[in-house]
Amino acid sequence: MKKQTAGRDCLGAFAPKFAEMNDDVLFGEIWSREGQLSARDRSLITCASLLTQGAAQLEAHIKIAKQNGVTKEEIVEVITHLAFYAGWPKAWSAFAFAEEIYSD
Repeated sequence: MKKQTAGRDCLGAFAPKFAEMNDDVLFGEIWSREGQLSARDRSLITCASLLTQGAAQLEAHIKIAKQNGVTKEEIVEVITHLAFYAGWPKAWSAFAFAEEIYSD
């Protein structure tokens, strides 16, 4: 997995400890445990969780999911399925991100 620097890039000067934990612990240690769960599966789980919360990070994680091999059909199915549990408006928002990301 590619080394993550988003924490340091965005918050390194303002919140250095948080940035360090984001880059080194969450993405460096947790996401790298591919023997336990593949990056693709982690992406599906993360996108599902962020969708249910209506979190702003969903768009970035749909991009990561695509890089990790999640297909357009799979992300559409995840969003469709979760619409009934997380809420219709959250699904509409997620579809807007997914359609743009998978448009190529």
